[in-house]
Amino acid sequence: MATVSSESLPETKAAASITDSETAPKPQAIYRCKRCRRIVASEENIVPHERGKGEQCFKWNKKSVDSCKNQEPPECSSIFVEPMKWMQTGKYMLQISVLFCFATMYMCHLKMLARILKLPVQEGFVGEKLQCMGCKARLGSFNWAGMQCNCGTWINPAFLLHKNKLDECHV
Repeated sequence: MATVSSESLPETKAAASITDSETAPKPQAIYRCKRCRRIVASEENIVPHERGKGEQCFKWNKKSVDSCKNQEPPECSSIFVEPMKWMQTGKYMLQISVLFCFATMYMCHLKMLARILKLPVQEGFVGEKLQCMGCKARLGSFNWAGMQCNCGTWINPAFLLHKNKLDECHV
């Protein structure tokens, strides 16, 4: 019968706790609308980008270039996400069905009616505002041609959600 020495026992507990902490899943962040608490994005949906040079990227717009040389780029005030289903469902799906009715009844051009009703994230639209599906609060905007983050990096295509309109929760 093998005996376990008391000296090796604490080492195995320490080794077990290290492996448990390494394999423990990192808490995932989800983003909710501040007004109605509806989930609008998760950490998996975020499009990561490298921080740019900050105000140096906008120096043509600034009066004194020397004042921003030694400053660190600002923290990004928005997150960029991939296009998601909620951006094209709900009210907009109802409007799409209305479009098809008008198009068949009046033989109208479908894209012309889509412009009148301002459908977001649709074929033919370059940019528009993004609203929460629960409370209709403006959460951000999208632009298929791209947008520049306040840190200076250009993201293309851009689906931008403002951090001040969202609550970040860790699950």
